Amino acid sequence: MQLASIAQSLGLTPKTDIAADVEVASGYASDLLSDVLARGKAGTLWVTNHKHVNIVGVAVMLNLAGVIIAGGTEPDPGTVEKAIEENVPLYTSDLSLYEIVGRMYELGIRGCWSPG
Repeated sequence: MQLASIAQSLGLTPKTDIAADVEVASGYASDLLSDVLARGKAGTLWVTNHKHVNIVGVAVMLNLAGVIIAGGTEPDPGTVEKAIEENVPLYTSDLSLYEIVGRMYELGIRGCWSPG
């Protein structure tokens, strides 16, 4: 599913003006950066409550499809600047992380990692 279509379906607010014509392969939700680094995969759409610049670094390292900051939290100004610089689609939502993930699942987006 295309990132632009997901963003529209979820009512996400774009924080960068970066083309969202990338294919989302999976989703992941975590607030532990090390967890995302260990289990995330290229093409994953990451949902987090973090707003600091390090989320952009993680997205770049893993070639994530994009990052959604949940819960009505606004990213730090430096985070938006870095996302633009690194070409990382960055969104916010007033929905909770839990609600976003549930809606992503309803759209057919499955997790990038499962135990065992």
